[in-house]
Amino acid sequence: MRDTVFISNTRPGIARAAFLNGQWQVEHLLPGEDVRCLTVDPHNPDRLFAGTQGAGVLRSDDAGRTWQRVGLDGQIIKSMAVSPTTPGWVVAGAKPPLVFASRDGGDTWQELEGFRDIPGRDEWWSPAEPPGTAYVNGIDISPVDPDLIVAGIEYGAVIRSEDGGRTWSAPLPNALADCHSLTFHRTRGEYVYEGGSGGGAAISRDAGRTWEIPREGLDRSYGWAVGADPEDPETWYVSVSPSPRQAHSDRGIAEAFIFRRRAGEPWQKLGGGLPQPLDFMPYALLTPEPGEVIAGLRNGDLWRTTDYGETWQQIPVNLGRIDHALVMLR
Repeated sequence: MRDTVFISNTRPGIARAAFLNGQWQVEHLLPGEDVRCLTVDPHNPDRLFAGTQGAGVLRSDDAGRTWQRVGLDGQIIKSMAVSPTTPGWVVAGAKPPLVFASRDGGDTWQELEGFRDIPGRDEWWSPAEPPGTAYVNGIDISPVDPDLIVAGIEYGAVIRSEDGGRTWSAPLPNALADCHSLTFHRTRGEYVYEGGSGGGAAISRDAGRTWEIPREGLDRSYGWAVGADPEDPETWYVSVSPSPRQAHSDRGIAEAFIFRRRAGEPWQKLGGGLPQPLDFMPYALLTPEPGEVIAGLRNGDLWRTTDYGETWQQIPVNLGRIDHALVMLR
C-alpha cells in the first residue's frame, strides 16, 4: 500500500497506524478520552474531528497526531460529518438526540433547534445504552447540496433536512428505524445508504425521500457498516451479523459476513480469502477507490480487496480495537 494512515477509536483513546517507507507504525493516543466517532475533512485531509462521550468535539490539524478540544463540552457526540462542497460546514449528532452545527470548521457551534420539532421524537428509544436514551447514530451531508442533511436514530427513524437543518422531515417510510450507519454516495447525491437492524441495509435513490430494503440473498438481519463503490453507486456493501449480542461480542462469535449488491442482483456473500464467517464484526467498510474495500473489524484487524470483494488479503497491522469508527488518510 502507498503511504496510508488508519485511525480508529479504541475506547478509551484512538489507535493511529501509519504505513510509511514500507513499514507499519502503530501509536495509541488520547488514553483518557472516550471517543465515539471520527470523520475527515474532505477539504483538508490533515484535519479530523472526533466526537466523545461527554467531552464534546476534538479536532486534529496534523493527521491525527495531536488533538484539541473545540467545543460542545459536556455533550455526547455519536456521529459527525463535514460538507464535501462547503468548507467549514460541520454537523454533529448527539445523545440525547440533538444536532449541532459549525460554519467555521469547529471553532464555534450552535444547536439546530428545529431537530427538536420532529414528529414522534418523544417515542425514540434505544436498548443499546441504558437507560434507553436514543441518539443520532448516523449523519451525513449531501455531496452536491450543502443544505441537504440526513440523520439516523438508534432507535427511532431516518429523517432529512433540505434547509441546512432549520427544519426536518417526519420519519421516512421504509428506512430502517434502528440506524447504525448512514452515508451519501461520494459524488452522486441522489444515493444514500443505511446499515441497521430489522433488515440489514436500506438504499435511497432520491436523496433520502424514499427508501427500499432489499432482502434477497441476505441470510441475517443485523446490519452495521455500509459502503458504496465511488464509481458505481449501484455496487454497495454491508456487514451483517445474526444478532446484536453476537455482533458486539469480544469473544469471536459474530458469525458475520460482508455482502455485495449490484444493480438487478441479489445480495452476494463475499469470501475469496475472508474467514467464513468472520468471528468479529466489520464495523467499517471504506471504499477509497473503484473496486477497493477496506473492512475494519472489532478486534482491530483490517482486510482489503481491490476487485470488488472477489478476493481479499489481510493488511499486516492490527489497531487493537475498532469501536466503531475507522477513517483512512492517503
